Amino acid sequence: MTTNTEIRPFRIEVSDADLADLRDRLARARWPQHPSGEDWSRGVPTSYLRDLAEYWGTGFDWRAQEAALNEIPQFVTTIDGQDIHFLHVRSARPDATPLVLTHGWPSSFVEFLDVLEPLSADFHLVVPTLPGYGFSTPVADSGWGNLFRVASAWDELMRRLGYDRYAAHGTDAGSGVSLLLPMVAPGRVLGVHLTGTSPAMPFGPPIDTAGLDEADRRRAEHFNHVQQDGLGYLHLQATRPQTLAYSLNDSPVGQLAWIVEKFREWTDPAAELPDDAVSRDRLLTAVSVFWFTGAGASSAHAVYEGMQVYRQMAAAQQDHASAPPAARTGYAVFAGDDTIRSLVDPAGHVEHWSEFDRGGHFPAMEVPDLLSADIKAFFAPPSP
Repeated sequence: MTTNTEIRPFRIEVSDADLADLRDRLARARWPQHPSGEDWSRGVPTSYLRDLAEYWGTGFDWRAQEAALNEIPQFVTTIDGQDIHFLHVRSARPDATPLVLTHGWPSSFVEFLDVLEPLSADFHLVVPTLPGYGFSTPVADSGWGNLFRVASAWDELMRRLGYDRYAAHGTDAGSGVSLLLPMVAPGRVLGVHLTGTSPAMPFGPPIDTAGLDEADRRRAEHFNHVQQDGLGYLHLQATRPQTLAYSLNDSPVGQLAWIVEKFREWTDPAAELPDDAVSRDRLLTAVSVFWFTGAGASSAHAVYEGMQVYRQMAAAQQDHASAPPAARTGYAVFAGDDTIRSLVDPAGHVEHWSEFDRGGHFPAMEVPDLLSADIKAFFAPPSP
């Protein structure tokens, strides 16, 4: 780890020139035809994206969002040669438990904005941005897609903030980071709460549905369908991130479509459109952070590096599937999730398991009430 342990205050300050450039690019977008009508079977429909892009360019108030974000205490520190951006929201309770919240792809600290207030009643919150995402850019060197390296950096961050012991919550790739924290910091992690976990290897064989109950069978069938029809984005990022990077870095419409498609596919199934699950302004704030920081390209490379490590770890994970977790573990499963308990917890070691009929892959944005309540319930001290 670096010997420079300075923690520096941070403010988001997108230049007028960059804001004008975004609006100009949106106004000059060259739109493709949509040959199959206006459904989502071939990707994001042109009519939907044109309407959203028009709002992004002429109706969305980035300056208001920027000012609101700057009301939250933000900092940067350099760890292992990489600038790490993070939020640090201290609870009014001096004895509050430190809690590190880790996002996944395609996301950033913006994902957790709606849970900051309810969670800060009980926790000191640390919300770091993964290297290559948001304001943890540019990436200083390769290798930050390795989640072991990220987990080690998170533990160093918590040390710098003076937290000897802490709790962790993660979603998507952030779940991987959170699961690794007790391994890289034995004895320091009080517990791990997870959402958005994959039930099986993304490029592996379909899940065998025999013996599953009705709810888990539906999740397995959905996962198997996604294996066949919904992993194009992952194949590209896991194999040719630089080729994709040119489009994401040069076209705001391309970046918008790349993220919006995932919000359509991964959010609550009851939501017809992405902005039925997450408000337009929140969705476009998340996309804007990607655009202004060039994170579409660098996060694609992080996915590429992470998948190389994930493939290597897959066999080892199967060998150790029945081993107790390194720290007490809890899961929250939402309506749009494919998480199956018999696959992620075959030996029954997970002590907290919640299932909800609302929400999806981005519960902190979709159902912050449910997520914050479940995190509080998991980490609550035992009754006397």
